[in-house]
Amino acid sequence: MKGFFKTTLACVLGMIIAGGFLLFLGINLIAGIATFSSEKGEIEKNSILFLDFNGTLGERAVENPIASIMNEDQKNYGLDEILYAIKEAKRNGDIAGIYMQAGNFGGASSASLEEIRSELQSFKESGKFIIAYGDCYSQGLYYLATVADKVILNPQGRIEWHGLASTPIFYKDLLEKIGVEMQIFKVGTYKSAVEPFIATEMSDANREQVAELLSYTWDELLTAISTSRNLPKEKLNEYADRYMDFLPSEEYIACGMADTLLYKDGVLEYLKGLTAVDGDEELNLVTMETMKSHLQTRRTLDEASDKHKIAVYYAYGEIDGATTSFEEGINSNKVIKNLRELREDDDVKAVVLRVNSPGGSAYGSEQIWREVTLLKAAKPVVVSMGDYAASGGYYISCAADCIVANPTTLTGSIGIFGMFPMTEKLMKDKIGLDFDVVKTNLMSDFGTLSRPFSPEEKVVLQNYINNGYDLFLKRCADGRGVAVEDIAKVAEGRVWTGGKAKEIGLVDELGDLDKAIKIAAQKAGLTDYSVKSCPESKTLVEKLVADGNEDYMEIMAREALGGYYNCFKFIRNIDNYDRIQARLPFELNIR
Repeated sequence: MKGFFKTTLACVLGMIIAGGFLLFLGINLIAGIATFSSEKGEIEKNSILFLDFNGTLGERAVENPIASIMNEDQKNYGLDEILYAIKEAKRNGDIAGIYMQAGNFGGASSASLEEIRSELQSFKESGKFIIAYGDCYSQGLYYLATVADKVILNPQGRIEWHGLASTPIFYKDLLEKIGVEMQIFKVGTYKSAVEPFIATEMSDANREQVAELLSYTWDELLTAISTSRNLPKEKLNEYADRYMDFLPSEEYIACGMADTLLYKDGVLEYLKGLTAVDGDEELNLVTMETMKSHLQTRRTLDEASDKHKIAVYYAYGEIDGATTSFEEGINSNKVIKNLRELREDDDVKAVVLRVNSPGGSAYGSEQIWREVTLLKAAKPVVVSMGDYAASGGYYISCAADCIVANPTTLTGSIGIFGMFPMTEKLMKDKIGLDFDVVKTNLMSDFGTLSRPFSPEEKVVLQNYINNGYDLFLKRCADGRGVAVEDIAKVAEGRVWTGGKAKEIGLVDELGDLDKAIKIAAQKAGLTDYSVKSCPESKTLVEKLVADGNEDYMEIMAREALGGYYNCFKFIRNIDNYDRIQARLPFELNIR
């Protein structure tokens, strides 16, 4: 009886604590929603759009309710919303200029930065001002800042300027220590995604392609900065060789990389002067949250519009990979269903498939390819490539009527591989497990982890990989309207920049999403149309109802690991991936 009362009391106490926590969670959630709603303010005369580049950039914005409730400074920016904010600020006569502030901007790859910079340049050409300020400019944010009329640096600040480097991680020795061996089957000399598991350094072929990628991307960056800052590219390279990251702030002024040194209060006073605001008055800063509300209003109006629609379908992340509710990923079944709905929607006259993916499941890629071909038969399909549209990402793109890429988009990587862990040493030598088998046929126990593949099994698997590669080549050749032999010359798993891909015929046009939309409108014969973004993003409550705690920890891991996050994620979820992959080398770790 005594034990019964103790157990009952513990249960009641647990319910009280849980109830209190849920009440706290609910109150904070309501407060958070109220705060979010209150951001929908009016834009006053002589306002300034404040672009605070501090957080994580993704293809589309991802709300993080758990982080908001816990008062974490976790900002998730969507490229689509940043671009819209700049466009809207350009159109709005009450916005006089842009104030951009450099911070820690994770996930911002070259192609995304290109799109933002292009939009900033268009804004500047409209006659409005752009002022940039930073305590510390990363190379990527400095690339953005140089479009500004004035680049301001904190007197104790610095500008990172050292060039680009790729530092992939190799796991072969680690796997050997724990008794695991990766059995690899692949096609493509440059298909280097498997290298970290079977080697301790880059192959010559991989080193060649990575060197070319870095060289092309660096030259694009140098060209843009050289033009904006009126600094010869040779000088910029000299500065990079000096490793400018830790020099006194006055040195950046002397070198012409920045214009002036000011603390933040000085910057705000300078902005007041540009907008004729008296010293005692506050600046009219328009935040991204305010612009988000305008974006939602615009999307609602577009949905209600009687105009013909062009649908922009966002396909980003790994194809059939392991994701959380805050990481959409590309679920092939979901994408097929969504594309079929767009095909059957008579109001949608053309589709722009926005692809930002390093690839993934070869099987899932083939299924999406099929749906894209059916969609193309019904209405124009134009692909807009983001940071990546490689391997499986290119697979799902190749059937489109037109492919548009940014100059530094990573694409191509036409090749596939299979990777199978063999744990015989781990099981027997490390753990002490022994296995036996009784079977009716030669390969009845095919795929067991307790032994390596037999010669006969290796032949079966390699033939399967070869057939998959041949199919990939055919899909690309048919989509591009060329012979298989021509595609084979630029395949072999090699990764190309968007600029090089256009030269070799894998891409049709260089440009951003806007250019792809214009091409889609032309192909559909439209001059009057609205743009519909899909699929619909999840609401705040929908994400909270999902497994928020696990997702919150996932976000924390991504923030902590930075460029190494994808490597960690792939290793952790390796058993959940399809064994046959059409995937870009994910561990480039460019910095």
